[in-house]
Amino acid sequence: MEVCGVDSEGKEFSSAQEMWREEIGEEGDETKKTQWYRDGVSYWEGVEASVDGVLGGYGHVNDADIIGSEVFLKTLMQERLVNGGTNQHLVALDCGSGIGRITKNLLIRYFNEVDLLEPVGQFLDAARENLASTGSETHKATNFFCVPLQEFTPAAGRYDVIWVQWCIGHLTDDDFVSFFNRAKGCLKPGGFFVVKENLAKKGFVLDKEDHSITRSDPYFKQLFRRCGLHLYLTKDQKGLPQELFAVKMYALTVDTPPKVHKTRSKTRGNRPQIIK
Repeated sequence: MEVCGVDSEGKEFSSAQEMWREEIGEEGDETKKTQWYRDGVSYWEGVEASVDGVLGGYGHVNDADIIGSEVFLKTLMQERLVNGGTNQHLVALDCGSGIGRITKNLLIRYFNEVDLLEPVGQFLDAARENLASTGSETHKATNFFCVPLQEFTPAAGRYDVIWVQWCIGHLTDDDFVSFFNRAKGCLKPGGFFVVKENLAKKGFVLDKEDHSITRSDPYFKQLFRRCGLHLYLTKDQKGLPQELFAVKMYALTVDTPPKVHKTRSKTRGNRPQIIK
């Protein structure tokens, strides 16, 4: 499937391949690809380590985001985990964790251990501080990995849930697929991925400032198929300002879902982001 798109300066691309060639060079050109990732991290290193900072000046959407995520997570836990996860030692991985916003407000309440993965050192330091007085002996942040997503290999069979929110847009298509292929073996039986991301109305939108790509729903589904993942459940995030990209939640499994969920989706977005 050919996916056309634009960048934040209005330049049009006839395909994603054309865009990636321009941004990261031809296959095997590791120098330009390394620079793509370095520039992305550099952008975030210049952002304040606060809720408002990591949400691009939209800190007020935090509550709506967490509420939407919690409803989605509870449904998945009840359906996917034995006894809804009750009386089990549950472990989650928070990818692109930033300052620990999602771990603190959501994951640590449902999981006995949460590992945080974040490439920006100042964000991870803030996460340690923010989570120092959060949780308990039985619900705690355990590991803080200062590693880029494209270089990280999770521990085999450790996680019930791998949560990926507002960060996968920094990965190239090939690294997107490679990450999930590595991570599939890191889920426990019944475990699942949650991907929560901005959605382009069609094709993709390349952000030249923070070096990320906002993909459309068909683009995401194309990549999920390449990963060999099954779409278990989807849900649109509600309650965000109209000027932002739409945001969608995807639950993905390694095994084939036993039933098909009917979902409603309205097409109308690494943080909620203004449509460019």
